[in-house]
This record gives sequence, C-alpha cells and structure tokens, in this order.
Amino acid sequence: MLIDKVDITVKAGNGGDGAVAFSKNEGNPLGGPSGGNGGKGADVYLIGVDDLSALSQFQYKKKIFGDDGVSGKRKNLFGKNAKDLFLKIPIGTRVTIGGHDVWEVVDTTTPFLLAQGGKGGRGNNEFKSSTNQSPREFEYGEQGQEKLVTLELRLIAKVGLIGLPNAGKSTLLSLLTNAQPKIGNYPFTTLEPNIGMMDKIMIADIPGLIEGASSGKGLGTKFLKHIEKTELLIHCIDSSSTDPVSAYKIIRNELKNFSTTLIDKKEIIVITKADLVGKKETESIKDTLKMVSSNTIHIVSFQDDESLDILRGIISGSI
Repeated sequence: MLIDKVDITVKAGNGGDGAVAFSKNEGNPLGGPSGGNGGKGADVYLIGVDDLSALSQFQYKKKIFGDDGVSGKRKNLFGKNAKDLFLKIPIGTRVTIGGHDVWEVVDTTTPFLLAQGGKGGRGNNEFKSSTNQSPREFEYGEQGQEKLVTLELRLIAKVGLIGLPNAGKSTLLSLLTNAQPKIGNYPFTTLEPNIGMMDKIMIADIPGLIEGASSGKGLGTKFLKHIEKTELLIHCIDSSSTDPVSAYKIIRNELKNFSTTLIDKKEIIVITKADLVGKKETESIKDTLKMVSSNTIHIVSFQDDESLDILRGIISGSI
C-alpha cells in the first residue's frame, strides 16, 4: 500500500557536554585545566529520492532521533561531532513544520535542514583566566531542535488518468507505458496511484473517482491531490456506459469542487473499450460528448495498436 501522508517527530542530536579535568606537567605541577569541549549533535536533513514508497519507512517509526555529540575528554580532547542524519523522502512531498511552515521536495540534490543539532558544551579549559587558573566550570551541550512534521506526497506526473471506476484507466496505463497495475472488471480495482513512463513522460493512474469524491466519498480526497501538479488530464469514459455524458459531468464536477486549478487543466477525453461496442455506437458517444466539451476526443480500442499510437501522439503534442 502506498503511504502518502505521515506525521512524525524529528529530534536533532544534543551537543556533548564539556569535560572537567586537570593535567599536571612540568610547567604546571599543581595541574592545569584540560577538559575538552563536547562535540556537536547531528543535524537532520531531508533529501528527495525517486522512490514513491519512501514514506513507508515512517509508517510505524514515528519518532526520529539524530545522534548526540560525544562529550569532551581530559587532556583537552574534544568530543566527536555526531554524523548528520539524512531522511530520504519522495520527490513531490510537501513538508509542513509545526503546522504552518511549508517546504516542498522538488529534486534529489538539494538537502533541506529540518532540525539543527545542539552545539557542544565548553570544557573547563575554556574558562581559565589570569584570576582563575583552576576553573571547574563547564557547559552542558545544547539540546537539538525538535520538530513536529507532516510529510504529504503529491505525485509529480505530467499526465493524470481520471474517470469513474472501471473506466479502463489501468489497462490504458499498461498499454501506454511500462507500468503493470492490477486490472480487474470491478470497481476500485486500483486502490493506490500507479505510475508509468511513456518515453520521458510520467503518467499517473488515479484510483476511480465517484460522485462526492471531493468531499471524501469513496477513495475521495486521498487521491485527488495527486493530480494537482499534472499538466494534462486524460479523462476516460467507458464506451459501454449507459450515460457517458453523466459519467463525464460527475468527474468534472468533483474536480471543480476540489480545486479550481484542476478544472482549468488541459484535458483529453478518451472513449475506452471501443472493441466491446460497435463503431457506430462509439462515434455516437463522441458526437454526444462534443455537445458538452470542446476538448479533444479520441476513441481507443485496447485491441487496436493504431488507436493507441495516435493517442500517444496526442499526449506528446499536448504537453
């Protein structure tokens, strides 16, 4: 199952404590201060990866801790700094910190400092002075920052396949791309987004929407968010539908209710499963849909490679 939203607590490492120590030598037979400083605690960073399942690491691990810095030692030895922690999360993840600060992962090369590790405390050698040759003062290491974080994946696909359940979206995705989604002749076969690549174009198959999806019915808003970043929507209409116009309007209405940006996106209407009905019937459906939409309408038979090749060309020319 695709994990696309998690709430976690992230705690950067604490700084190591400074040390109190004295070392006798020829120049100071009574023993001078020699307590070293503590090491710095680990910073915690986020870094993007091309792995849609990366948030699954947080499904049961809700608290993430960076390592603490090592305390200082005698003979002025400084404690070792802790190794920074890098959390890998999918490209397209929206990061909300403390319920208000928002940042988004857009590539695999730009780390984001999420929580800063604490500084190491000073050892007693740092406190010596002309008036205090044997200080016993030292500092505890600073506490690392702690953040409450929400990670929410929003797919970055150029093309989104939408439509009512069982409209042929998963089959179309498998024929256009290298994806191998689960396919079945019943509603809600697809329970999570599937991704495929058509040349260099990422296409996302969004689980079937139903009337009321924008308010949470069916699979609801859980997946509508995944098509907000697409450049093109492919609206699949089942040619065997008893009312294709109604099927079209239901989805369009849900897009409008969920986000005004969705309703304005470029759209191609694809009449699917043309091999199941006659050519006359599919052309009639196309004519009927032209009365309610000015978008490009294309008829596809899953048994006809030519109709699929034409659709690939339409998609490539639309983005």
